Amino acid sequence: MLTLQYIPYHDFASLSMEEKLGKIIRAVKDEKILLIEGRLNPMEESELIKRTMHAINKNFKGIEIASIDYEFKGDFLENMKRNVAHFLLRKRGGLTIVGPATVVKEIRKDPSKIELLTLDRKKKKR
Repeated sequence: MLTLQYIPYHDFASLSMEEKLGKIIRAVKDEKILLIEGRLNPMEESELIKRTMHAINKNFKGIEIASIDYEFKGDFLENMKRNVAHFLLRKRGGLTIVGPATVVKEIRKDPSKIELLTLDRKKKKR
């Protein structure tokens, strides 16, 4: 069974880096695909990759991760207001997807969308 877990921005933003990474790693080891509202900062993303590389073993094959920024449509003034509000609130607009490498085959990303391809778990390995 494929499990998607959505984490809203307000539930994730107030956590420390240790809490965020712990929550992500626990969920991915439980073979859940996380849809996180917002983006990890570069330090958090780097540390997540580093920690998962150290945790790789026979049962845990690592993670797949991708982020996409929301594209604001509208006039310049409206976009400026939104950008200032996000800066002041330290909100990083966008979406981050993190999943276990045993479930997620590939994440394709372009400026306006993300495609998540999963492995067919019914096929038997030879």
